[in-house]
Amino acid sequence: MCSKEVTVQDLDKKYDHPLAEIVQIASGYRSQIILECGKYKINAKSIMGIIAFNPSVGMNVTISADGADEADAMEALEKFLICE
Repeated sequence: MCSKEVTVQDLDKKYDHPLAEIVQIASGYRSQIILECGKYKINAKSIMGIIAFNPSVGMNVTISADGADEADAMEALEKFLICE
């Protein structure tokens, strides 16, 4: 299991449908991927969870991944959230 904290950048400026794209990225990996901020902890593969979580600019989010492709999954979500 690996985890990393990132600060979310302005997703709406870079992506057309950022919440759906988070789910698409996460669903492309076999690992379990969790996004956490404060008391909230959601499955990154759940569109309803992502909508409720609503990552926005300046938000500090911890990405945790556990599974065979965890490093790749975490890196992909990190790049997405920081708009690289």
